[in-house]
Amino acid sequence: MKKKNSPSGGLVYSTDPNFRFPAEDENAISTPLPGQQKLRIRLDTRNRGGKAVTLVQGFVGTASEADELGKKLKTFCGTGGAVKDFEIIVQGDNRDKVLQWLIKNGFTASKKI
Repeated sequence: MKKKNSPSGGLVYSTDPNFRFPAEDENAISTPLPGQQKLRIRLDTRNRGGKAVTLVQGFVGTASEADELGKKLKTFCGTGGAVKDFEIIVQGDNRDKVLQWLIKNGFTASKKI
């Protein structure tokens, strides 16, 4: 697992005198336009102690853009949540609200029952 604030990515020592850390290029992933994103919305209660959460899956882009989208969705629904592995988690059964917000903002989304 890569360390967040370390340019070495967890590497401690190298014996190669010509070694250089690889340059990270976060812009290498080009984010498609919202209309080209095909997001799936579903309700999940698995491994959550019986609590329901709304999952938004299928986002393509950088981690910071996924965090930003997750924050906007959580603010719109007035609930908490998280973003893990490009999967946006919104607490509660907010499938209709999330679908409404995504369509209003140009995303292609479908609700899975």
